[in-house]
Amino acid sequence: MIRLPASGAYGTFVHPALFYRGQADYLAGVGGFVRAALAADEPVLVAVPGPRLDALREDLGTATTGVTWTDMTHLGRNPGRILAALQEFADRHAGRPARIVGEPIWPGRTPAEVLEATRHEALINTAFAGRQATVLCPYDALGLPAAVVSDARRTHPTLLEGGEALPSPDYADASSVCADCDGPLPEPDGGAPWLAYTHGQLSEVRAYAEAFARGTALSAARRGDLVLAVGEAAANSLAHGGGSGALRLWSTAGSGAGQGAGVVAEIRDGGRLADPLAGRRRPALASVHGGRGLWMIHQLCDLVEIRASDGGFTLRLHMTTF
Repeated sequence: MIRLPASGAYGTFVHPALFYRGQADYLAGVGGFVRAALAADEPVLVAVPGPRLDALREDLGTATTGVTWTDMTHLGRNPGRILAALQEFADRHAGRPARIVGEPIWPGRTPAEVLEATRHEALINTAFAGRQATVLCPYDALGLPAAVVSDARRTHPTLLEGGEALPSPDYADASSVCADCDGPLPEPDGGAPWLAYTHGQLSEVRAYAEAFARGTALSAARRGDLVLAVGEAAANSLAHGGGSGALRLWSTAGSGAGQGAGVVAEIRDGGRLADPLAGRRRPALASVHGGRGLWMIHQLCDLVEIRASDGGFTLRLHMTTF
């Protein structure tokens, strides 16, 4: 039986990684965490992939009043959407220690999705600093690549393995992990032409994206989402990226790893990402610090890849047919 830390056991915020080996191990660890929360009358959010969600529900039976269930394959299809959902759950239960199970990485994720989910895991520690909550993150130690498990040791201050809860000797600051996530993006097959833009050309950017999308497999609704996301990204370039930017678009054929056919849009400008949480948490209505454009982009797209460096800022937006 794994002895899980209670909320606040190592401070006001606890963020352990649980390395499980098989379903019985998963149900003992995650199920035990949920049972302990229910026994303490603490609110619980369980956001895990669908098959794991079903197994937990069956294992826990009917005594799950107070549990909010979410399929992570939908919520976390774009990892940039997860953090806001976790924070909103905690906000709804302000003044109480919230318990959250979040499994953002599972076998079958593409390398690009895993990288952005790893960034998300690192930023949880920044976003929840000072809050009374526990976010438990299960990792399939048998089904995931060794490098993914190794990164989990860097993004989680506490590790749960072999029945013990111990501090992670490899835990790293969020800024260090995010910097490691900012490696070069792979070039598209066959290349893609760039469209440069500056002030007064936002309508041209939108028209260019719309014309390109009409020749792809995207539905009319998804074409509209793409144009809106590209327009928001280009507007950010003009407002925060030095007043100019460049856009390129290309089609993808999809793969057997869960990535459907669709369109990728890449926007580059000379801006800096001053707040690594920008777009990952819902901006307040009265906010004067921006972030609404990135927030909308994360809500619209199936994957958002972010690269921030001294040379500028890059957004790669993925829009698939499903």
